[in-house]
Amino acid sequence: MKILIIGAGQVGTTIVEALHETHDVTVLDVDAGRLTAIANRYDVTTRTGNGASRRTLQETGVRSVDLLICCTSRDEVNIIAAILSKKIAPETKTIVRTTNVEYLEAWHERQLDVDFIVSSELETAHAVSRIIGVPAARQTDVFADGQVQIVEFDIDPVSAENGRGSPLAAALKAGHGAEARRGDVIGRPLRDARIPRNSKVASIIRGHQMIVPRGDATIQVGDRIIVIGSPESAREWSELLAPDTRRVDDVVIYGCGRIGTAVARVLLEQNIRVRMIESSRERALEVAEELPKARIYNSTGIDPDFLERERIGAARAAIFAMRDDAKNHYAATLAKLYGVNFTIAIVHDAVSIGVFERAGIDVAINPREVTAEEIVRHAHDPRTRQVAMLEGDRYEILDVVVRDRSKLVNRPFRDLPMTGSLIGAIVRNGRAVIPHGDDMLQPGDRVIIFTEARRAAEVEAAL
Repeated sequence: MKILIIGAGQVGTTIVEALHETHDVTVLDVDAGRLTAIANRYDVTTRTGNGASRRTLQETGVRSVDLLICCTSRDEVNIIAAILSKKIAPETKTIVRTTNVEYLEAWHERQLDVDFIVSSELETAHAVSRIIGVPAARQTDVFADGQVQIVEFDIDPVSAENGRGSPLAAALKAGHGAEARRGDVIGRPLRDARIPRNSKVASIIRGHQMIVPRGDATIQVGDRIIVIGSPESAREWSELLAPDTRRVDDVVIYGCGRIGTAVARVLLEQNIRVRMIESSRERALEVAEELPKARIYNSTGIDPDFLERERIGAARAAIFAMRDDAKNHYAATLAKLYGVNFTIAIVHDAVSIGVFERAGIDVAINPREVTAEEIVRHAHDPRTRQVAMLEGDRYEILDVVVRDRSKLVNRPFRDLPMTGSLIGAIVRNGRAVIPHGDDMLQPGDRVIIFTEARRAAEVEAAL
């Protein structure tokens, strides 16, 4: 596929990283320095220019492009570029990134002539919502209309050394109750482990090594695992790995900007109690009017008297969605000290993710990466309905429809070739099932499959 990406920032670079090996990619940006950095890392064509210019689009060859991705940091540039491209090349598929939910609403009302719009705020809000539903998870996503859940867990060491207080090492020695159940999973060969029903371990990541979860493989303290299963099994895994976590029904959000407000709106729809903290009095009043079910505080949120008076530490979770990573980091660390058990930080610089996690913040979400993930799926095989990227796009989860001509149909799973990929679920006649050795793929099935990102195109072709 021939793809033109307008915008060489963080979103554009993440998209290039995911697509450059299997597609003919051109990147257009006004910043020559950014383009040089991309050209030095990836085998792509770069052009300097304004994507909102009709002449530039024509000179860049938009007429011959199959897919146009507009992902600069300026919404209006993205929209104008997409609309102009539609006029020049009506057959070109256009995708626009926006940071303003109003543009998404206008698109839903057919007021914008583009094929697809991705809202950074809404995608981030849904990502936060999914994490809150499985508090022990590092990352999670849902497939097949919510029937299948992908969850990434860290197998935490001794409680004193991690932010969530998961007493795993003590549990392995104690051998009773919920702690004994963890002992039935950790350190045992998977064939003997008592893992939650309707789930599969798709991968065990140990350092920089990916271990294929065959029967003799074991999950060890310090590992990161990826599980595919039903939403119920995902919650069972969460309770198994962190039994002290309870349902999150009380959330504090720091920051009433677009992302914080979008997160609040999604959580309120799930009947979760929301309190919001905003330092700007004017913005606090606006959001109080916009979200009457939320409680809004006009405060910095870091004053000890305020934290104690409003019992912020009693919240089941806190989300830090201010515009400055350093402020989010400080506020999250302070909230931990005052008793908040589960913290989620919205980070704006990719390098901050590692800093937050090392500092004991439970989950760090980068809106640009979440947005890129949603955009990337449109560049896959048309039969691929959804894509989730894991571990900086080292791995991908694909939702692919099986072709009639696939060589994998009508063969028992136990006879399929071992390629390092794993089919975690099948959706047949609208119902998701976790397959076993005797099950067989049928034409028209949707398969939820885990694979290395570099092999994604090969996997799609095989199916």
